[in-house]
Amino acid sequence: MIIRPERYTMADMLKSCGYATAAIGKWHLGLGNKEGQQDWNAPLPMSLADIGFDYHYIMAATADRVPCVFIENGSIANYDPENPIEVNYHTNFPGEPTGKDNPELLYNQKSSHGHDMSIVNGIGRIGYMKGGGKALWKDENIADSITQHAIQFIDNHKDSPFFMYFCTNDVHVPRFPHNRFRGKNPMGVRGDAIAQFDWSVGRIMHTLDSLGIADNTLIILSSDNGPVVDDGYDDRAEELLNGHSPAGPFRGNKYSAFEGGTMVPAIISWPAVIKGGQKSNLLMTQVDWLASLAELVNARIPAGGAPDSRPRLGNMLGYDNEPAPWVIEMASNRTLSVRTPKWKYIEPNDGPKMITWGPKIETGNLAMPQLYDMESSLDEQKNLALQHPEVVFDMQNILRRARNK
Repeated sequence: MIIRPERYTMADMLKSCGYATAAIGKWHLGLGNKEGQQDWNAPLPMSLADIGFDYHYIMAATADRVPCVFIENGSIANYDPENPIEVNYHTNFPGEPTGKDNPELLYNQKSSHGHDMSIVNGIGRIGYMKGGGKALWKDENIADSITQHAIQFIDNHKDSPFFMYFCTNDVHVPRFPHNRFRGKNPMGVRGDAIAQFDWSVGRIMHTLDSLGIADNTLIILSSDNGPVVDDGYDDRAEELLNGHSPAGPFRGNKYSAFEGGTMVPAIISWPAVIKGGQKSNLLMTQVDWLASLAELVNARIPAGGAPDSRPRLGNMLGYDNEPAPWVIEMASNRTLSVRTPKWKYIEPNDGPKMITWGPKIETGNLAMPQLYDMESSLDEQKNLALQHPEVVFDMQNILRRARNK
């Protein structure tokens, strides 16, 4: 598990203040051995209970990775003892079909790159597995399942404080929404998956309303990265964009050091406290949410806990217009960038300029420093590093101090 049990988390913090805590949906932070070779047929050696969550109902990894089962409180949900699970991320099991060797079995969705190992529900995955039986999910039912578990958690804790981390699989691949949403959007299944996500959010909001607790519930809606269209499955997402630009005015996409990969939206609702309809372009990072919520609930962060998180509660609630002085971003190729309200600096990297393994996405790599004026243009097209060496020097110092901290 990427988050080690000794690491202080938001769930730890809120649990210490009397909140019931839950994680529901996509996890993708590991559950023990990174090779997936732990015994999946017994309680897992590491659990989200170790990092502050009272309850969890999560994917073992993501929908495009094996094992394709839900984990509930440390064990496989709906476990089928007649079909024990085996997982291996390097070697297939004898006699098990794969997307690469048996493409005729990909009856629900074909792969465009990668995702050609084990086949579950007619869809190729990353990694190899066998078994599962009744525990295997049906992709078209994932949204229904995690949404219902979220609603149940809210209902169980409607009379006391609770914190729920709800991570949908929409619009992550494979995009295979329920038939209720199929064909509802001109952008194909990617658009249909977004409609399904909207439905999930709506169901949760309706639950809060019906229980009479919506006004005093803080909701934060955001994303873990920028958009990607072709992310390994041939779902015609590129073809059916119809002029839509998922990253808006920003350059790059998921996997990129440009803002299209790292800039994400944040919608914050708390009707009893936050006036609706406000819009803010203040610079902020999700890393600061832990310290900000600690300030909100008067929690004391222990020494060494959340070392990079800075309290910016006023930004979140709309009464403070002072932006973060800077934030550090990291792309999937580990390139670091510094963003201030005015500037975006990307450190030199002589790696490939385009993603090499699939989608047509710029990495943001360049062998020289990059500096862009984000106040004059959001498209990161005019590199001003040579014109402003003093700004580059300041940005490099920020990274140097952060690395040495």
